[in-house]
Amino acid sequence: MSGARDIDKTGMRTSAPRPIDFDLLPAAIGRERDDGIHPAPRAGNWRAFHGLIAKWRLAVHAAMEEEGAFGHLFYWAPVFLGAGAGAWFASPTTPSQTYLIVLVGMLSAAWLIAGPSRLKLRAPIAVLVLIATGALLAAWETQRAGTIILDSSVTTTVTGMVTEREADANGRWRYTIQVAATENPVLERAPDIVKLTALGKGEPFALAEIIEGRARLSPPSGPALVGLNDFAFSAHFEGTGAIGFFYGRPLTLGMWDGDTDVAESVTGRLNALRGRISEHIRSVLPGDTGAFAASMVTDDRRAMSRQTAEALRLAGLTHIIAISGLNMALAAGIFFVGIRALLSLNQEVTHRYPVKKIAAAGALLTVTGYYLISGFAVSAERAYIMMAIMLTAVFFGRPSISLRNVALSAIVILVLSPSAVMGPGFQMSYAATLALVAGYSLWQRRQARDLPFAGIPFMKPALPVWVFMSGVFMTSLIGGFSTALFSIEHFHRIATWGLPANLLAMPIISFIVMPAGLLALILMPLGLDWLPLQIMGLGLDLVIAIAKWIASFEGDAIVGRIPGWLFVGLTIAFLILAIMRSKLRYAGAGLAITLMLLYLALPARPKPDLVIYEDGTLAGLLSDKGIATTRTRPTAFILEQWQRALPVDQHMQPVMKAVPGDLARKERWRLDPEQLASARKLMKADLVKASSDRFTCRNGLWCIARVKSGAVILQTDISGLVGSACDMADIVITGARLKWTECRSGAKIFSGTSLRRTGSVEIWFDPANSRKIRVISAFGIGDRSWYSHRVYDWRSGQYVY
Repeated sequence: MSGARDIDKTGMRTSAPRPIDFDLLPAAIGRERDDGIHPAPRAGNWRAFHGLIAKWRLAVHAAMEEEGAFGHLFYWAPVFLGAGAGAWFASPTTPSQTYLIVLVGMLSAAWLIAGPSRLKLRAPIAVLVLIATGALLAAWETQRAGTIILDSSVTTTVTGMVTEREADANGRWRYTIQVAATENPVLERAPDIVKLTALGKGEPFALAEIIEGRARLSPPSGPALVGLNDFAFSAHFEGTGAIGFFYGRPLTLGMWDGDTDVAESVTGRLNALRGRISEHIRSVLPGDTGAFAASMVTDDRRAMSRQTAEALRLAGLTHIIAISGLNMALAAGIFFVGIRALLSLNQEVTHRYPVKKIAAAGALLTVTGYYLISGFAVSAERAYIMMAIMLTAVFFGRPSISLRNVALSAIVILVLSPSAVMGPGFQMSYAATLALVAGYSLWQRRQARDLPFAGIPFMKPALPVWVFMSGVFMTSLIGGFSTALFSIEHFHRIATWGLPANLLAMPIISFIVMPAGLLALILMPLGLDWLPLQIMGLGLDLVIAIAKWIASFEGDAIVGRIPGWLFVGLTIAFLILAIMRSKLRYAGAGLAITLMLLYLALPARPKPDLVIYEDGTLAGLLSDKGIATTRTRPTAFILEQWQRALPVDQHMQPVMKAVPGDLARKERWRLDPEQLASARKLMKADLVKASSDRFTCRNGLWCIARVKSGAVILQTDISGLVGSACDMADIVITGARLKWTECRSGAKIFSGTSLRRTGSVEIWFDPANSRKIRVISAFGIGDRSWYSHRVYDWRSGQYVY
């Protein structure tokens, strides 16, 4: 656009506004302020100030007109929808759905009343409409889910039908079971869907087979620390109400012969086909190579060994494992280019038929089939919608790779499943896609003369190679930088060697692995897939070797948690840079630099002195030396999350002391009066010698530590010792379910009952007062659907807030 233009009352555009006559300002301003008390301002200063303001207003107005002329303002629609959904999910209490419906209606009416002539009023109203609509969509999705999550761990007999199954690297099978009944005890609030692991002895159970077995069920865990991944949240929207394992091999009760609707029948058949394809691939390509190939074809990832998965993670190549935008784009691109090239061999076909649209239709059928055998994973669904919209655009003569198509796919996903906006998959996938499409748009606007060596005649044959290599480099560079912020936010680390790893691995994936894999799928029904699978396996062996080589450099940088304001601010800055076309995009760079300087200038948030996991059996004491835990071998998954988020490197095991003979027996949970007396004396003796940087533990009895402020921490799982612990310690931690919530001594107690409501907690001690602490818990009141099971009382059958 050449400049700004005004809109008159009739809605017609007029010429640019007249410049302000600053020669008239000094006299007028002087008359207003020359009262004998305040000195009149200097005319030159006012002229400069108002001139600068007028210049900026004109520049912003012109830039906004340019954005609107190119349709870039529409690209903010999914951003505001997602912001509304994110705000709804992040709210500590459930907002009123009725209020949201009324709000959306009132704002929509205000937008219509404003009319097209009042753009300055209509634009902010439209933003509010989108935000409120996003929140309302989130409320509707939560209501549709209606997942019953198990309220507490229990051992019961489960009878149900196998709907999905996956093998892991240790030969065990994980079954998704639709629960038909529970027995001994009968669960009044039984979940509909559970995921249980069974030993791999014997043939795995078939899909639609009815099995029965004694199982340990547990609700999905909450975040290990405040702001970390909440597994109960994702389980709620996936429909999983409990996880666990079978005691021994379950019994088979035959195949399901009842009525099923069409959707369940089709889904069952697709899951069976997916399982057969995955098992066939692993039979042809054993070990991690077969597991890698199966994960790329059917999204069956559990069979890969931990060592290989960790190497891929350290090398920044985990995005290859999941069926995501990369896999879908390669599948669509290979078929699109291949079909178009084949049809173009015949000039008559090229001139008589729309070759490009036929190729797009073939690619769309390909990605549809790919999605159907992918197990309907969230990442696959997201990638399929994105590719389907891009390929459909070809039918209407529109460019397939455009920000508009990215925005449309994001809107579709947010309408169908707004909860996706809270997950790292959605955020990282769209961050990379948005950055790559914006970069591709800039690349298209470059002229051939801008390329290196373009003016040298004998270097022209090398230009295609240069374009390809620079494209791979820039794709990896842009993808890595655009997802770095979200990797820090969700995983608290960055794969520092991700760029060279992707530069080495992506050509192998693009030109060997994916073409061979797609050819193998086509030839699999004919039994001619052995050779393509072998070629695919050779490529994946190279990728695994690259990952292990890169991982040996130990380039995984642990960053720790960042403040919420920094994450939100940098996300906004990134969106401005990627979406805006005019000079307004430079505001994104300015905002990012300002936020980073502010973050570096502000003092770092102090680490908590003590962290307690939600089950009350594991606690971590932080010091300059590292993190000391109450267990010699704590759950690695929890400890790793603590170490990355806080961050700390060194894990200090507790000092273990022997248990006297009168207490060293198996049934320590029920100590008799003599044992209790002996335990109290021993506890007092350990308290005197308690360390300030690590726990001193009596195996199975208690763990004691004393912090620098003088506060005493005591953890025990024996309910009979909790009273004595209250008398001796300032902080008492226990996994026991207690009916009382406070110590009479004034000590603060964190029991299995209280932690069930609050989730994991972080504690800061006051150096001047050992009893004065600051506590931050993972959860709030407890009325959100994905953790309301924590306040359910099975005795009364009510939710106790």
